Amino acid sequence: MDNSTLEDTAAISKIRFITTKPTGEECGELCDSAEADVDIGNTNDFEVTIAVSDYDTERVGYGCRIFARGTEYGGIIRDIESISSTRKVALRGRTWRGMLEYKVVEPPAGQDHLTLSGELNTVIRTLIGDRFGGLFAVPEADTGITVNNWRVDRYVTLYDALQKLVDNYGCRLQICYVQPEGLEYGYVTVRAARIKDYSKDLEYSQEDGIHVTVRDNRNGVNHLVCAGQGENQDRIVLHLYVQKDGTIGKTQYYKGSEEIEAIYDYSSADKEKLEEDGRKKLKELQSYKKCTMTVDDIDLELGDIVSGYDAITDTQVIKPVTQKVVKCQNGKITIDYKVEGDD
Repeated sequence: MDNSTLEDTAAISKIRFITTKPTGEECGELCDSAEADVDIGNTNDFEVTIAVSDYDTERVGYGCRIFARGTEYGGIIRDIESISSTRKVALRGRTWRGMLEYKVVEPPAGQDHLTLSGELNTVIRTLIGDRFGGLFAVPEADTGITVNNWRVDRYVTLYDALQKLVDNYGCRLQICYVQPEGLEYGYVTVRAARIKDYSKDLEYSQEDGIHVTVRDNRNGVNHLVCAGQGENQDRIVLHLYVQKDGTIGKTQYYKGSEEIEAIYDYSSADKEKLEEDGRKKLKELQSYKKCTMTVDDIDLELGDIVSGYDAITDTQVIKPVTQKVVKCQNGKITIDYKVEGDD
């Protein structure tokens, strides 16, 4: 089911939200007065607000789909709220990406871990399986990347398992709702895609007339004391430190007043698990550079690398896109991007 030509990113100006019946048949575009807010990469959910007069259970009722063709903006309506004070109806649900967060990957019976090998998209297809019936599919596209004996973490969400896998091979998850011509039902494709680096060609700043906010936070934790299994003197204790270049090691770099410490209590973890999760925790707590921007000339994907610059503080951020918020108001589409670093 290779529909790569249908998966090309849609131009922002051409994004239109469409609804379907619960069975998947397309019902047409949302009314012009509808407002949409879709979060990709953080809460992974959506909210669409329509007038009471436009509410139709067949088009926008429980189980109906909302999507923008050729993008991952959309999901299934699972939460409906009638707001009498404004004569509005709020339609909410998880995005396709969000639905991946609510499936759990378990090790096979009698085995410690699920271990996978093969072409990268084939491995993704194995992980997804038939968890969503025919709604999710992985295209028959060869990435040229071979996975060898990849051990999936125990009892993790499907999304975390997929994200860790593609991260390891320098790729990102490409999620897209496609509605092929001639077919009554659309479906969601999930595949590995190469990360695009726009930082060398594009640098977004206020001087370009773009709303850019750059934050350089140097108040983060740089020494994490990790406590694992055991009690009293027998308890496993591991010290992790942020290095000058932002990486994490076991040698202390920041000392004295520059040292900022915190405790990570994980009483059930052995030494290996304590270090693995402790590194993740310190990455969350350490100093960072963050950039948010609103761009109207390109539709970036999560994982794509961009550059943002603030002339006031002379701060540059070159990092992957970690969040997108797509909004539709008065028929106009805007996309806000969040780019967050760790150094």
